[in-house]
Amino acid sequence: MKRVYNFSAGPAVLPLPVLERARDEMLDYRGSGMSVMEMSHRSKDYMAIIAAAEALLRELMGIGEDYAVLFLQGGASLQFSMIPMNLITDPASQSADYVMTGSWSEKALTEAKKLFGDVRVAASSKNVNYSRIPAQEELTLNPDAAYAHITSNNTIFGTEYPYLPDTGAVPLVADASSNILSRPVDVSRYGIIYAGAQKNLGPSGVTVVIIRKDLLGRNANLPTMLDFQALAKEGSMLNTPPTYAIYILGLVLEWVKEQGGVAEMEKRNVIKADKLYAAIDGSQFYLCPTERASRSRMNVPFTLAKPELTDGFLAGAKAAGLVTLKGHRSVGGMRASIYNAMPEEGVDALIAFMREFERVNG
Repeated sequence: MKRVYNFSAGPAVLPLPVLERARDEMLDYRGSGMSVMEMSHRSKDYMAIIAAAEALLRELMGIGEDYAVLFLQGGASLQFSMIPMNLITDPASQSADYVMTGSWSEKALTEAKKLFGDVRVAASSKNVNYSRIPAQEELTLNPDAAYAHITSNNTIFGTEYPYLPDTGAVPLVADASSNILSRPVDVSRYGIIYAGAQKNLGPSGVTVVIIRKDLLGRNANLPTMLDFQALAKEGSMLNTPPTYAIYILGLVLEWVKEQGGVAEMEKRNVIKADKLYAAIDGSQFYLCPTERASRSRMNVPFTLAKPELTDGFLAGAKAAGLVTLKGHRSVGGMRASIYNAMPEEGVDALIAFMREFERVNG
């Protein structure tokens, strides 16, 4: 078996020990005689799995009992609708603020506007192709807004908030899909943190929502499956949850804890990102389109000074076992996603290939 270094933005690389553990437990989960895929979600074995996953997430992120933790379906994209539906109780008098930093914040704003017309753009960096994060002093926040929404890391444009916006008494809502667990966060400063699992938490199919309990039950006229309060009351068991995805998520959380927790993840991520950015900045052959102060530790976009060599770079990288490096069409070039599970050796291998490609083609 030869595994590649997978730089995909998502679904993304998983820790090898997690895959090996899932392989070993595939046919017989801890003496149950069946796979987790086959278990009733109401069974004693499965209830222990989902409870352990929640407990581990609370431990790793320091989530207090004043927050509910939900394991939902529909991806982070469903949250673009669920959040305004649950938090805006009077569309005639309430609004929400959105900070625009990329394609995903645009999608979130679009979905909110479909439901409620009075949704404001509090700041935007679209005029510079989302190459930077607006500073705190650029945010024009409404103190009476139902919530303020940010996308904490932007996979396509390779930017990440270098600070936590101060929204005062307005609940801060963050789409943290692509940098959750990559660095410690003070959960108590957020109203809601939500994340699709398929980047840093596990496989696709499950979305984590961490919501302050006082934000539950604000709208009593929602479809049951879109009601945070109803979902929290039933412990994410209103219907059959994505059982196997939650099981893998739990294994990833165990791996993070075994590695030393979120602080250790941040330490490793800083090393990996610093190495890769140094390789780009130290060359006139490679260019990074993002402002230095806003650079993401998770997603590193770069282009070639000779764009006509891009296809050759990608083909050569693939032959060298470095895959899924093609950049998004919005920015072109390449994008290396270096989430928690990407080992430092993978970044070293990419840098070595980049140097050799420059030597031959520069």
